[in-house]
Amino acid sequence: MRVSLIQPVVEASEPAAARRRRLAEQVRGRSGDDLVVLPELWTAGAWAYDRFAQDAEPLDGPTARTMSAAARHAGTWLHAGSIVERDTDGTLYNTALLFDRSGELRGHYRKIHRYGFDTGEATLMGGGRDIVTVPADFGVVGLAICYDLRFPELFRGLVDAGAELIVVPAAWPAARLSHWQLLTRTRALEEQVFLLACCATGEHGGMEQGGHSTVVDPWGTVLAEADRDERVVTADVDMGDVARIRSALPVLRDRVLGLAATTGR
Repeated sequence: MRVSLIQPVVEASEPAAARRRRLAEQVRGRSGDDLVVLPELWTAGAWAYDRFAQDAEPLDGPTARTMSAAARHAGTWLHAGSIVERDTDGTLYNTALLFDRSGELRGHYRKIHRYGFDTGEATLMGGGRDIVTVPADFGVVGLAICYDLRFPELFRGLVDAGAELIVVPAAWPAARLSHWQLLTRTRALEEQVFLLACCATGEHGGMEQGGHSTVVDPWGTVLAEADRDERVVTADVDMGDVARIRSALPVLRDRVLGLAATTGR
């Protein structure tokens, strides 16, 4: 199967509606891909906290409608990155959207781990509570977002829920690029999954985003990686590799659960 990560420049100078039209056009041009991925909060800008309330939208809002139509036009599964979702009670969430080839919304995931350390996203948004996997025609897709990469428990939970491929939209800071490259490879390797991590580039909210969107296989090998420029990263993946690698090196089988902690004297 062929996967593509669209790595756009996300900057405050471009209005959200214009960026929505621009990226929808790129998605429509990906006919022949099996899965296309966009980055985190690419409409509002993940670091533009002052725009969250202004650019918030419901699950069936303008981004969902536009991306549904683009997925249907291209005939591809589309992970439309994440949006600032406003729930019916007014709570904001960082929510990822996954559409199938017909444009149907097949799954959404509210980011569990909110970044900010008592500022920014951590104070402005509610936290998700659910581990989300979605069966696709090529395998089971697990959903995570950006800062979630630092929490292995979520990724092990996704594998326990059947994930064979995990998608991570992000707006990772350029200053911590080495962490991004280490964690994306580590999560793919430890969970023996394909990991598709799509990061924005450009600067907004005073933060340079790192780019370097990447496709990593279940052996921890980088199959494709971008630089800091706006571009599309494409790779051919064989989903059969998941079962083959898990059989050849059955580390998931050897987990020991429920260990008790003791305190030495």
